[in-house]
Amino acid sequence: MGFTHYCSKGKKGQFRVKRKSSRKKVTAKLKNYKDWLKAHRTMDIREIMARLNRSLKGYFNYYCITDNIQEVANFLDNIKRLLFKWMNRRSQRKSFSWDKFNLFLSKYPLPRPRIKVNIYDLKKDINFIL
Repeated sequence: MGFTHYCSKGKKGQFRVKRKSSRKKVTAKLKNYKDWLKAHRTMDIREIMARLNRSLKGYFNYYCITDNIQEVANFLDNIKRLLFKWMNRRSQRKSFSWDKFNLFLSKYPLPRPRIKVNIYDLKKDINFIL
């Protein structure tokens, strides 16, 4: 499924089952992004960013649920590091410093993760229907 379930406490101290992205799935997805960026680093930068944005939106739509937003934000940070690494390897000279890279990201922004599904609101909807 792609999630790890673990026991925790809610804001009011009551027992709650929380979910986070499976480490195995995240690692595999990061490897796929790395391989893709490595293979396509010579493409036009606008095409790379458009493809990356589409892919990240799909990832966020699936994984941005209650209690998982921090894991998804960490995933996005790893993607930014990979992008920085492979965009700097487009030629023999470094293309970016981190300051320049942040300016680049302001021109071609990556999507931000937001909670798409609050699973506890779904529980209320199901009880209402029953």
